[in-house]
Amino acid sequence: MRAAVRILRGDLTKDTSDAIVNAANQKMLGGGGVDGAIHRAAGPSLLEACRAVPEVRPGVRCPTGEARITPGFELRARYVIHTVGPVYSGSDRDPERLAAAFRSSIELAIRHGLRSIAFPAISCGVYAYPMRDAAAISAMVVREHAWDLDEIRFVLFSEDALAAWTQAFA
Repeated sequence: MRAAVRILRGDLTKDTSDAIVNAANQKMLGGGGVDGAIHRAAGPSLLEACRAVPEVRPGVRCPTGEARITPGFELRARYVIHTVGPVYSGSDRDPERLAAAFRSSIELAIRHGLRSIAFPAISCGVYAYPMRDAAAISAMVVREHAWDLDEIRFVLFSEDALAAWTQAFA
């Protein structure tokens, strides 16, 4: 069965999916944008849980393209899946690294028996990934890897993001 895809404009921190995806940085200790909003909404226990994730090298708990999972604490979602997208550089590796962030998040949700997941526009804020390109990459990954989920949501903050994701999934 293929997952239902819903594209919404809203506040990811209020989503009721089994897991919301945090567009994190490699340190996983909070930051700006969606990362900061998730940390504020989840409460201080999220930071403690992130600090407990072992570093794979100094200062890096989650390398670009990978994902880690923590409880959601004060969020409506039971879990937070933290993933790191690439900082956009225009390199040939940018699309594969962004696809890996979406793919690893979906695979982690499936491994944990989750049925629904909600994504933000990964890498499209301060990491400057072009929204239309990111939306197209997310659509490709969802079409290839979403067989074992009931629902995938894209909960987007801006009208521009909503338009880009709506077009990519049309």
